[in-house]
Amino acid sequence: MSLAHKACIITGAGRGIGRAIAQRLTGAGANVLVAARSAVELEATVALCGNGGRCVAQPTNMARPEDVDALIARCTEEFGGLDVLINNAGVAPLSTIEEMNDAMFTDLVAVNIHSVFFACRAAWPLLKQSKGTIVNISSLAAVDPFLGFAAYGATKAWVNTFTRGLADEGRPLGIKVFALGPGAVETQALRTPFPDFPAEQALQPDDVAAMVEWLLDERCQYASGQTIYIRK
Repeated sequence: MSLAHKACIITGAGRGIGRAIAQRLTGAGANVLVAARSAVELEATVALCGNGGRCVAQPTNMARPEDVDALIARCTEEFGGLDVLINNAGVAPLSTIEEMNDAMFTDLVAVNIHSVFFACRAAWPLLKQSKGTIVNISSLAAVDPFLGFAAYGATKAWVNTFTRGLADEGRPLGIKVFALGPGAVETQALRTPFPDFPAEQALQPDDVAAMVEWLLDERCQYASGQTIYIRK
């Protein structure tokens, strides 16, 4: 897929992987609507996407269906439709089952599961029109969670299963759906729970962004439904 003038939504784009995806896709000529809870972080992302396609920000709580619907409407308003949805918003609390309280678990499920479902459901009518692509950012923790990541890994396993089932729904419509599961990535989400993780074992955010761009290539269309794992 040539990304020139393609309309894309990237969630969790205030920093880290989401920001790197926004920089890479706009650099390839795509028009990108970036979403996250923090308006300040989103504006920093927009400022870094100066070359190629347009980058527009919309503060959004992806766990709220009404916010997600507004995000999809904004994409139509700005770009005339939607070709690519990147579900990157996520949280990764490090906690044993005894330490994880109700609020932590509820937020984990809301951000990592509810937001993916709400975004895919809201985007589906537009993606049917464009024969578009969804990339859900999963994690190697779905199959090999660190100690304390049992609940987090389980949410990403849900993402993988949802991806496979949704790809089957999308195949006769021309919609492609992939999951991308990176191992450790050099981000705040890694350094907060694991400050001493060896830097040489961590991917860079742009390594993940490069794989997202690759999955958007038409040559990957027959791999729809797959979860691709990457790690150092």
